[in-house]
Amino acid sequence: MKERKTLYFHLLGSFLCREVRGDRIRNSVVPQKIGKKALSFLQYLIVNHARNISSEELIEQFWPEKSDPANVLKSMVFKTRNLLKTMFPEEENLLQTLQGCYAWAPSVRIELDVEEFERACLDARKQRGKGYLDTLLRAIALYRGDFLAGNDSEWAVSLRRYYQTLYLDVCKMTLPMLQEQERWTEMISICEQAAAVDFGSDTFVVYQMQALISMGHPERAVEAYQTFREMLWEEFEIEPAEYVEQIHLLADSMCKNNMDSLDILKLVAEERAEERAFFCTFGVFQSIVALERRHLVRSRQSSALVIVSLGNKVTPTTDARRLERILLEGLRTGDPVARLDASSYILMLTGASKENAELVMERIDRAFHKTYSHSQACISFRVASLEADAV
Repeated sequence: MKERKTLYFHLLGSFLCREVRGDRIRNSVVPQKIGKKALSFLQYLIVNHARNISSEELIEQFWPEKSDPANVLKSMVFKTRNLLKTMFPEEENLLQTLQGCYAWAPSVRIELDVEEFERACLDARKQRGKGYLDTLLRAIALYRGDFLAGNDSEWAVSLRRYYQTLYLDVCKMTLPMLQEQERWTEMISICEQAAAVDFGSDTFVVYQMQALISMGHPERAVEAYQTFREMLWEEFEIEPAEYVEQIHLLADSMCKNNMDSLDILKLVAEERAEERAFFCTFGVFQSIVALERRHLVRSRQSSALVIVSLGNKVTPTTDARRLERILLEGLRTGDPVARLDASSYILMLTGASKENAELVMERIDRAFHKTYSHSQACISFRVASLEADAV
């Protein structure tokens, strides 16, 4: 009896395939000169290998608006059979025509890495103990990249999101257990790979920074934070969450603690302040305001908080950056400024009354429109007096 052959397809990452018969394995090469539609058609047949696929389904999926889709389908099936013959020269009629549908020949068994990956993800949810972590790690190892990354067809994109969600969930379940076992290197590797799938997730940069700090590399944790922060603002125009900022401050302070006391004193004494307002995160801004409220108890002076916003008629990002520049260059050295969202900032004017703060903001408004006369932005501001802490 002839041994049944297995065709194993890799759909996560690069699209690859291999033939397996007993101990014999042969890699099969997908021809380079193949159109995107033809490749997507073949991949659709592979993904749905476990069932018969009707002509109506294929027409609806690939040629819903064609005037003569039946002939187009026949032409594509002919092209696909030739492609399969090129990939698997020992096999005859891998794609069979049945009554109104198409199916893979029963002489071969089709296996997919996505099916193996999905089983591992679902099996992990049913397990506990050592087997639980091992299954999670096996699932992560199977995810070599996004599902059919070069295929932008709607059917492929929806499945890609599904497998990405499975993968990210598995990573999130794995990281706390690796952290408990102090497996820092594995944590960092998983965080870096997961961030390539969803760079905007706080979870992965937090675990990455914690692992780097635990390994004694706070400077690398700071670098990871800075990269994350820049990408988050560039893509979504938002700042990292407060708990991300807290871990960054810890890493930053550890970098300074690695210096001896004389180096720290020298750094503090010699560092020159920028000749502009002090731009900081919202969390740092809150701390500065809290310190100023304590100072006001002793000084009996007044300070003011101001929220500055852009109107609706703005050029996204561009006008916000313009306003940020005017604020930093137009305010006094050391006045703290923090971003609230994509089009508004909060700042503190130390030693300024509410009336003086309003005059300052009118001057900022004039400077903005003088510098950027073609901008349609309408600047508005709200001023509030900062009150001292109750004694």
